[in-house]
Amino acid sequence: MPENTERTGGQPREFSLLVNPPFLQIGNFLKKNSTEAQMMLKKTYQMENSHLNKETILKQNVRVEPATIEDLPKLVQLVEELMILQGDFMPNREAHERGLALILEQPNRGRIFVLRNDDRIFGMVNLLFTISTAMGGLVILLEDFVIHPNHRAQGYGTMLLDYVKEFAKRKNFKRITLLTDKISSESQNFFKKEGFDHSNMIPMRLIID
Repeated sequence: MPENTERTGGQPREFSLLVNPPFLQIGNFLKKNSTEAQMMLKKTYQMENSHLNKETILKQNVRVEPATIEDLPKLVQLVEELMILQGDFMPNREAHERGLALILEQPNRGRIFVLRNDDRIFGMVNLLFTISTAMGGLVILLEDFVIHPNHRAQGYGTMLLDYVKEFAKRKNFKRITLLTDKISSESQNFFKKEGFDHSNMIPMRLIID
């Protein structure tokens, strides 16, 4: 939920304002189709929902940009939130910071792109570069694709992934591979909608102590 959104009766405040406006005292005027009452209603609604206009402006300023080392603390926070949702990993702030720094400090290893508005970073994706002998060229391993919960279901995931696909085309990468949560049908459906297919390969791993 956005920071400037309150909850009323279990619903976001802007939703409550629409279905249960706090200015019902002018209801009798509205029933009479009073011009004065309608002006009062419009003015009150604009005052109560000024934060919604701000959010609209901020959405227009949303952009995808390469992350910098100065963004590291926020990137670590987003990765921690992602790890909490995944069954295979546990949040480890120091490990996340080391891993992200390895990418940011050596662009030949990969890229990290972020979703940013004028106030904050609220989404990220991590691209690692490797070579596929099957494809005969460079390929991308996509990891750490995360949108902050307050900003999900608003098209930002598609915006970020579109940027990744365009980047891959410009740089002549042959393939993008990702791992998605087996238990999350929502995540799988999202990537299917964006053109990703299931592979016949089964991921296996060996942890090196």
